[in-house]
Amino acid sequence: MNQTIRIIALMCIDAIFITLALILSLVLRFEGDLSGQYVQYVNNAIYLLPYYIILTLLFMHIFRLYNRMWQYASIGELYGILKATTTSSVIMVLCIYTLHLPHLPRSVYVLTWLLISGFIGGSRLGWRILRDYIINQKNSQGKNTLIIGAGDGGAMVVRELLNNKSLNLTPVGFIDDSHYKQNLTVYDVPVLGRRQDIPTIVKEYQVEEIIIAIPSASGRTIREIMDICRQTQARVRIFQGANELLADKYDFREIQLEDLLRREPVQLNLNKISGYIQDKTILVSGAGGSIGSELCRQISRFSPEALVLVEYSENNLFQIELELREVFPDLTIHPELVDIKDRDRLQKVFKQYQPQVVFHAAAFKHVPMMERHPHSALRNNVVGTKNLAELSDQYRVETFIFISTDKAVQPTSVMGATKRIGEMIIQEMNQKSHTKFAAVRFGNVLGSSGSVIPIFEKQIKKGGPVTVTDAEMTRYFMTIPEAVQLVIQAGAMAQGGEIFVLDMGEPVKIIDLATDLIRLHGLEPDKDIKIEITGIRPGEKLYEELFTADEKMATTYHDRILVLENGHQTQNVLELINKLIVHNDFLDSADAIDIIKKFLPQFQADNSVSAIQEIAATSVK
Repeated sequence: MNQTIRIIALMCIDAIFITLALILSLVLRFEGDLSGQYVQYVNNAIYLLPYYIILTLLFMHIFRLYNRMWQYASIGELYGILKATTTSSVIMVLCIYTLHLPHLPRSVYVLTWLLISGFIGGSRLGWRILRDYIINQKNSQGKNTLIIGAGDGGAMVVRELLNNKSLNLTPVGFIDDSHYKQNLTVYDVPVLGRRQDIPTIVKEYQVEEIIIAIPSASGRTIREIMDICRQTQARVRIFQGANELLADKYDFREIQLEDLLRREPVQLNLNKISGYIQDKTILVSGAGGSIGSELCRQISRFSPEALVLVEYSENNLFQIELELREVFPDLTIHPELVDIKDRDRLQKVFKQYQPQVVFHAAAFKHVPMMERHPHSALRNNVVGTKNLAELSDQYRVETFIFISTDKAVQPTSVMGATKRIGEMIIQEMNQKSHTKFAAVRFGNVLGSSGSVIPIFEKQIKKGGPVTVTDAEMTRYFMTIPEAVQLVIQAGAMAQGGEIFVLDMGEPVKIIDLATDLIRLHGLEPDKDIKIEITGIRPGEKLYEELFTADEKMATTYHDRILVLENGHQTQNVLELINKLIVHNDFLDSADAIDIIKKFLPQFQADNSVSAIQEIAATSVK
């Protein structure tokens, strides 16, 4: 129904209710006798009726009661009606006595106010009750659903299940550990017990679906609930929170690994971020990769003047451009298919677009692969970084943020070593440039290309085994959006020369990740899917670190971002790169390892040498 027609219809109905209220109040006051001496009061009521209607409708409009969705009417809406009718009635009485209008007995004013409030409020509530009854009747054949959490999140879930018949889910009860909520009801849906009661309740009520509706729950809590739910045959899904409802996205999705590792949401200083991104031209290298594409998505929210996408993968560039143009149709986007090793082509991009902020996310980052191809790692991760940094200085970029890794700390892999050299480039450039150069270190991100999770997923789909290099191996993990949010926030903090370190929380055992992922697929580790220990691969560490013992950390105004207090000051790195790499077009693997050692004398290349020897042996065969 058209909004205007709907409002007019509601006003007409309310006008009828006001008329009935005034007539009925006279009938009640004079016990049904409106003749003789009481006729004058009837005439007075007829005279005052238009004023009653106009004032009541006016205040109903002022309090925006005609803009409410009455199918969801609640106490809040009824309170609004009471305020509108009370205000209009008080003003009506004041006008009668101050303007000397025809008057009525004082009891009639009170009765009229009560009846108007009752008629209008009752009609809205009645419509809500009738609608809910009809919907419940239609939904009575849906799958029996148990909701875990009887708080605000659970209430929103129940309301949506009751109102949205297309979901085909019928709420039968809540689970909540709070002692005070036991035996209470929310939207007439009872709290049936605590989490330990889930298996019994699922069996008794023939529950087919379980929805976890505790947006504030920790990863540990969700893990514990999942362990209990696995004792049942019910499907388990999760409701994220109010943001989904506000976005008109009622998505009860499957439990994901991120839910089991859930951390506190990142709080951003939006004013500081807007200050260095809004109305600026932003260049993102590796724009189609896991980190680069998320950088583009989040940067776009802060209304940059333009976004320059630098990417060497044709398909990745196409995909991120397509997505951004769909989501941000007003954003100016410049996709550039460029290899960061190609300095001449890269310079044309800088000259044409004159970026003011650069996020450098392009990198070769697959550890075993780079052990086999150290020359490629040197050219891409070192020479490519040097090209971007020097061009940023030449074209007076304001801020340059280099995406580093925990593998750059006391590196044992070629990938980590080249990233550490990248940090050294950034620090040396900062010493002689007006551009603010900074680096951000963090650990693994869930779901990024080349990470362990997609590999485990493929192995599970094939029926196993899931391969873990060592039972004691641990890694730091965070989600891609979380990491990128902190990178953008760190960019707002940069004064030049910093190496920022993101708080990754507690390290997680890789074998625990594998176990959780297998169970999320409804399978049992070592029963349905075997976990196989394969041994540490070339370049891998058993434990990753975010900083060395020599690197002292200092806090920042953001509790999730630290900064190296005594960051390494470097010099002659750029000169050495020119001498050893840029002008050497025919690096072989052994030469590449020797060159890395010239930058990082402490680099232990045993694994890399083994990888190179393996390549050589394979070639001979």
